[in-house]
Amino acid sequence: MKKILIGLFIFGVTTQINSQTIELPNTVISVNYKYSDVTDLDHTPKRVKKLENEILSYNHKELSKLYDKIDDIYEISFYLPEGRIIAAYDKTGKIIRTNEKYKNVKLPLAVMQSISKRFPNWGIIEDTYLIKYHYNKDSLTQEYKVKIKNDDKTIMIKTDEKGIFL
Repeated sequence: MKKILIGLFIFGVTTQINSQTIELPNTVISVNYKYSDVTDLDHTPKRVKKLENEILSYNHKELSKLYDKIDDIYEISFYLPEGRIIAAYDKTGKIIRTNEKYKNVKLPLAVMQSISKRFPNWGIIEDTYLIKYHYNKDSLTQEYKVKIKNDDKTIMIKTDEKGIFL
């Protein structure tokens, strides 16, 4: 009997030691991790990042009550004076797709170098940054429409984020 009690005591002590609760600080679980991952870019301007963070933190609960089926999609528009995002969410709050447009952002170095190499002596007048995301395709497309000028000539050109002309 003494051996059984000692065995149970040892079992109880090892069970308590092995079942400690470990707290993970700053852990966030998000249904929109894919969007967050693909938009976490080094060259993203602050105002673009600010609007993207707004759609990530949007509280969908009240609006999602209006939809019956899990595959129902609703769109929300977010605006800043310099840009906008139209985001489509499903009933659970997952971002299905976005269409983003920003005016006169700081162009990535690769884009500026590509433009100056192909169009020397031309100046940038204005630009538009377009971003499209789709959850099912797990993709993010970025396009820059840049208006440039040389003397009295003005043209519009398009590049991707790497400076490749489209």
